[in-house]
Amino acid sequence: MGYKELFSTVAIALTFIAFLPYIRSILLGITKPHVFSWVIWGSTTFVVFLAQLTDKGGAGAWPIGVSGIITLYVAFLAYLKKSDNMITASDWVFFLLAMSSLPLWYFTSDPLWAVVVLTGVDVIGFIPTFRKAYFHPFDEQVQFFVIMVLRNLFSIVALEHYSKTTILFPAAIAAACIVFILMVMVRRRIQRNEL
Repeated sequence: MGYKELFSTVAIALTFIAFLPYIRSILLGITKPHVFSWVIWGSTTFVVFLAQLTDKGGAGAWPIGVSGIITLYVAFLAYLKKSDNMITASDWVFFLLAMSSLPLWYFTSDPLWAVVVLTGVDVIGFIPTFRKAYFHPFDEQVQFFVIMVLRNLFSIVALEHYSKTTILFPAAIAAACIVFILMVMVRRRIQRNEL
């Protein structure tokens, strides 16, 4: 096993380490994820995985594919558990934008355009979760997002071909997770001080 495959394996392991407690927390009714955010993230992540494979991302794409499948499962659980089901008009816009990336990729024959659209949609798809966590910062598990930052960094190192198509998504998601973590920590501190 080469070092690319090793980093990919670590990234996949981190994906499971991040998601298993998160899924358990959902099943216990502790964590209440926003359904549409997870639908958007699952869809975009899986399509980015396909684009990374097309651009020869190799082993570095595998963690993104695994994450896409698990993320769609989280969306399914959120729906079943009747978590945060408030779906706004803007949520539908983000979802339709995500789905628009497929014809864009098809007509341009360039996976980069799909990744650009999907990365933008995925980051914008964070808005419902940011909104919810701003008002309810204790409903989210910060550890999950910390592990996702690490997972994305390992995914980048594991890439077999570096290009905008292969790097953009994991780098942007890592940055969004860092901003989310900081916001939740600040909001938790503020809410504790208000008590």
